[in-house]
Amino acid sequence: MITPEILAAHERFVISTYGRFPLAFVRGRGARLWDAEGREYLDFAAGIGVGSLGHAHPALVEAIARQAATLLHVSNLYHTESQARVAERVAAQLGGGRCFFANSGAEANEALYKLARKFGHATGRYEILTAVNSFHGRTLAGISATGQDKIKKGFEPMVEGFRHVPFHDLAAVETAVSDKTVAILFEGVQGESGIHPATADDLLGLRDLCNRRGLLLMLDAVQDGMFRTGRFQSWQRLLEGSRDPRAAAFLPDALSMAKGIAGGVPMGLAWARAPYDALLGPGSHGSTFGGAPLACAAALAVFDTIEREGLADHARRMGERLLAGLRALASPRVAAVRGLGLMIGVELKKDIPALTSEGKLPSALFVAKLHALGLLAVPAGAQTIRFLPPLNVTADECDEAIATLARALAAL
Repeated sequence: MITPEILAAHERFVISTYGRFPLAFVRGRGARLWDAEGREYLDFAAGIGVGSLGHAHPALVEAIARQAATLLHVSNLYHTESQARVAERVAAQLGGGRCFFANSGAEANEALYKLARKFGHATGRYEILTAVNSFHGRTLAGISATGQDKIKKGFEPMVEGFRHVPFHDLAAVETAVSDKTVAILFEGVQGESGIHPATADDLLGLRDLCNRRGLLLMLDAVQDGMFRTGRFQSWQRLLEGSRDPRAAAFLPDALSMAKGIAGGVPMGLAWARAPYDALLGPGSHGSTFGGAPLACAAALAVFDTIEREGLADHARRMGERLLAGLRALASPRVAAVRGLGLMIGVELKKDIPALTSEGKLPSALFVAKLHALGLLAVPAGAQTIRFLPPLNVTADECDEAIATLARALAAL
């Protein structure tokens, strides 16, 4: 099928819950994608941060093929070695704790909500504080937790028990704590709203607040986890170099992960440290497909490849290269460049005439212009585009993306 035929089939048979760009891809390798007409694109979207190893990485392909020929699914009525090994790898990175396996970030966050409800049930506490401009998924509880009104419209009433507080205002967070509050859920780097990292003071202050008030500190690491920032978790990177003695001991009580953990095979997980990892006992939560052998084999291949190829340090170096190159553009059309590792946002200035169209965000309009030049990126909020390339992106590919962005800005 050619692109117009694929688009027409989608229009006829697929519910239009996504504002899709008019592109149809058929093949990928590394950081490159090809559409149905054979046109090549540099992929700095990576499936919204999912493609940790890019497309068709040999180690991931081999692991998936081998597992598919061995054992695909048995359900969580039984034990599998691969699920235990993935949980062990996560625990090794975090110094202990245990995992619940799901299929997506939204599902992983659902496990966190239930963990918090279980924790507070005996004392009548159920309320979770989340940040303004946060994003926690598209389930009904997920949009209730998300601090963006636009995604709630038409789905009211929201699930009770979520309130939103400023992202960088610890005093406001503490003031918001009520006798019903049981947990605080924050992102280390807010991705969907435009790449806004927390600060070391934010993290340490939230940890202190939760300790003092008997609250769970939970982190949504769906987008910024799995080495995307140059460390396993963004908070590990954000606290690097801190002289505060609390930094070395920092640990959340629970966190959610998904996106890049299995390199493109659906996987989400919720992790909790002791004693909170015992809150959800048999029958309290479940997932038919969560932690299936195929996804776990893929996740193990991703872990192994990141370690073998030194991709955590590589992501850090390439992220620094991208940040330096993007900031050096000094374009009058760019308001700011922000990022951590390979999670980078380029915020455009407002009221650019070429990016004005009724009903369309400037970020989406600009991303479409990048597509025309053969570069894929992701809109983030109204004014920001995201670069989320594979962790094994090359220096030449980073330079190519910078040059293409410069051409698109100049054309405005």
